[in-house]
Amino acid sequence: MSHGHAPKGIVTEKPKNFKQAWSRLFSYMGRYNALFMLAVVIAAIGTALSLFGPNLLSDMTNIIKDGLYGGQIDLNAVASIGIMLIALYAGSFILTFIQGYIMATVTQKTAGNLRDDIAAKINRIPLRYFDNSSSGDLMSRVTNDADTMGQQMNGSIGTMVTAVTLFLGSIIMMFVTHWMMALVAIGSTLVGFFLMAFIMSKSQKYFDIQQNNLGAMNGHVSEIYSAHDIVRSYNGGKRAKAEFDEINDRLAHSGFMSQFLSGLMMPLMTFIGNLGYVCICVAGAAFVLDGTATIGTIVAFMIYVRLFTQPLQQMSQALAAMQAVAAGAERVFGFLDESEMEDESSKETRIEAKGHVEFRDVHFGYLPDREVIHGFSADVKPGQKVAIVGPTGAGKTTMVNLLMKFYEVNSGDILIDGVSLKDLPRENVHEQFCMVLQDTWLFEGTIKENVIYCREGIADEQVIEACKAVGLHHFISTLPDGYDTKLGDNATLSVGQKQQLTIARAMIDKSPMLILDEATSSVDTRTEKIIQEAMDKLAADRTSFVIAHRLSTIKNADLILVMRNGSIIEHGTHEELLRQGGFYCELYNSQFEETEMD
Repeated sequence: MSHGHAPKGIVTEKPKNFKQAWSRLFSYMGRYNALFMLAVVIAAIGTALSLFGPNLLSDMTNIIKDGLYGGQIDLNAVASIGIMLIALYAGSFILTFIQGYIMATVTQKTAGNLRDDIAAKINRIPLRYFDNSSSGDLMSRVTNDADTMGQQMNGSIGTMVTAVTLFLGSIIMMFVTHWMMALVAIGSTLVGFFLMAFIMSKSQKYFDIQQNNLGAMNGHVSEIYSAHDIVRSYNGGKRAKAEFDEINDRLAHSGFMSQFLSGLMMPLMTFIGNLGYVCICVAGAAFVLDGTATIGTIVAFMIYVRLFTQPLQQMSQALAAMQAVAAGAERVFGFLDESEMEDESSKETRIEAKGHVEFRDVHFGYLPDREVIHGFSADVKPGQKVAIVGPTGAGKTTMVNLLMKFYEVNSGDILIDGVSLKDLPRENVHEQFCMVLQDTWLFEGTIKENVIYCREGIADEQVIEACKAVGLHHFISTLPDGYDTKLGDNATLSVGQKQQLTIARAMIDKSPMLILDEATSSVDTRTEKIIQEAMDKLAADRTSFVIAHRLSTIKNADLILVMRNGSIIEHGTHEELLRQGGFYCELYNSQFEETEMD
């Protein structure tokens, strides 16, 4: 029973701040700070072990060179260095494995917690948010954005930790080995840093736009294909395709730009690395000639340059992944930051309603400056059948939304058995009602599971009795597995049969009050008669609120409230309102004339 329309079109939000997104994400990971720091320390130790290798290789090279010139190679010294190298690299591998395991644990637990928080958040967000948001965009935040974060976080953070420690460690070792050659190696790669920073600043906005346009795409596809028959019947295919093409072009452009710019980092770093090799060879030759370096030093620096540029390449890849994570994080945290319904954990009042409902001068508007309910008042006695009628936009469904506490009234009050809804928690209010809405909702499962939905202790006989009452038992009996037939696989229900099934669901509910919102709008006249009889049984001994456009279905209502422009303009029984000859009489006669013409 939503009110309002979801926004359409291309999402072109202002790009968010990369640092702020990751700062928020690290703050969210705070519960795993100890594990995260342990992974950093292990990564640093593992990297340090591997960084001693080039110096040992330098010593080995010099021993072999001296042996070649001296006529005998010290094989014992070479073997000793070789064993040390194996031990170092094996230790580095083990520590890197441990670090990777820890980082995978931290990032996946964080992603799992995010999904848990999103699922919990959905139940705390007011209905107003869903009225004004595309369901496809919401699903994109819950699935695509959360999945992107989960998939990219492990690789990006783990790679970044390893790359940074390897990068800093190689710099230190280069300066320890030969500070002049270290300056040459670092100087030749500085240009890479500046280019990488420039490219990243340009590509981040496209990652943000890409995620937003992906949400717009999901929203459009969800909207069009969920009502594909309507689109076809109105020949709206071309228009829908044009809108799709427009969104798709935007998405393709932002995707191309983000991937192209981030993809430049890898070849750029490869070029910088090769340039470093050339500079080291040229400078190293000069230092060897003047006696300030050895052949072993050049060998060590060739490895150090690889260790120095390799993390640059890894960081470029990690930064591209981190940009995608940041874009997803902005949308996910944006959803988590949405305002929530009032915390009602302190409300201890509970009721088991008898069905007395009172509306006292209720005022309400979906927007602060646009009131749609103006001073609604009514007193409904237990067991009464109350029909709310009126033209479209009169406020009928809005009153039910307020009664169910989906929205809070702006002023006035609604009371159940003398207790204000303001004093009752929403869950307790919802327990007092069973509902049959105009829009049917069935989930993937068996027919029996759909009828029982969220109720415990329901016997098969009760399910069968409810389905018999709505005229659905014979059809179910013809299905291969009867009531255990899974919807969608072996059973395809018509719109009317879906409505009958939701009515059967309400019939096994023991709630003291009933809400029917256009419950028979999707069935034929014969089925309507069957359902109407079932409704009479269902409404027996319950306070029921019926919203109906077919006035013939509410002739037996104890009280009819006629609404117009958010106010009650007439009230009484069917006969009383006809005798008054007012607005209700006009509505009824117009429908009677239409029926006669049909």
